[in-house]
Amino acid sequence: MRTDEFDFALPEALIAQHPPEKRGASRMLCVQGDSLEDSRFADFLHKVRAGDVLVLNDTRVIKARLFGEKQSGGKIEVLVERVLNEHEVLAQVRASKSPRAGSYLKLSGEMEVEVLGRAGEFFHLRFLSEMPVLELLERYGRLPLPPYITHAAEDEDEERYQTVFARESGAVAAPTAGLHFDDEMLQALLHKGVNIAYVTLHVGAGTFQPVRVEHVHEHAMHSECYEIPQETVEVIARARLAGGRVVAVGTTSLRALESAAVREGDAAGIGHPSASPLRGQSGMLQAGTGETRIFITPGYRFRVVDVLLTNFHLPKSTLLMLVSAFGGMEEMRAAYRHAVEQQYRFFSYGDAMLIEKKVASR
Repeated sequence: MRTDEFDFALPEALIAQHPPEKRGASRMLCVQGDSLEDSRFADFLHKVRAGDVLVLNDTRVIKARLFGEKQSGGKIEVLVERVLNEHEVLAQVRASKSPRAGSYLKLSGEMEVEVLGRAGEFFHLRFLSEMPVLELLERYGRLPLPPYITHAAEDEDEERYQTVFARESGAVAAPTAGLHFDDEMLQALLHKGVNIAYVTLHVGAGTFQPVRVEHVHEHAMHSECYEIPQETVEVIARARLAGGRVVAVGTTSLRALESAAVREGDAAGIGHPSASPLRGQSGMLQAGTGETRIFITPGYRFRVVDVLLTNFHLPKSTLLMLVSAFGGMEEMRAAYRHAVEQQYRFFSYGDAMLIEKKVASR
């Protein structure tokens, strides 16, 4: 499969630079097979059923962008990719010349940081302050907006580039399908009888990277860590037995669930969580933590998720490949053509899509 099969022309004017005035005020394109319905996100309440399970990613975006200088005085920019422990991180470092292992950085005029070495494309850094790194980032860091948003983070972004249910700090990008929800919608869903469950997948900066190889199978995914609570496994199992569907809010929730349900040997680079699997119609969904490089492309057999709420994704991106696997290649091409023609807003602050899983013909 060629990467250019997932390319499309997107007018720059359709890339949303700011969120809608109010959470939940976005449009929503509903896709069921080759059927397309123009709707509003407010109608999401009527698209889910009592007994369904809504799975939300509760990761919280950290203020991962820092500026400073090297010992030589050269200016640098640091983007934390992953917090390893209370004092160490993996990070991208932008500088005219890469810092060497054993050298020191001074960030935000306050923090001394030692360069421990390299870990692939990332730098392994140690913050020398006694204060935990998450507290330092909250105090001195800046919110890392996606590269296609052209303005620097503002007060509006501090609130709106964060879901209302964010609680587990560690992401450097928001699980953007979750940005549509406000507390009122969540309460209305519960009142209707929809179950709400949580997973955590700390989104990395690699989510914004286009696939640059000619053939899809040559692409190497970045690793991300996730956690599936036992309560979530049990809620899904009970709902399945009662005929309910699993509705993943965002590709990150879907990737966490599918990573925790893939059997050993099915795909490379997938962590195997601890705890016993809960067997049933939901497959081998396991509670616990893991590392995943799961790369979902057309032909993948989904084990857990039935319905996906997501935003519109970048051309040639792994996320566009994922939704094409979920809803069908031709169906997604038609949906994206329709979205461009109808001037839907794209990417993180943009409009939503509600996709029902395409059932393979026998």
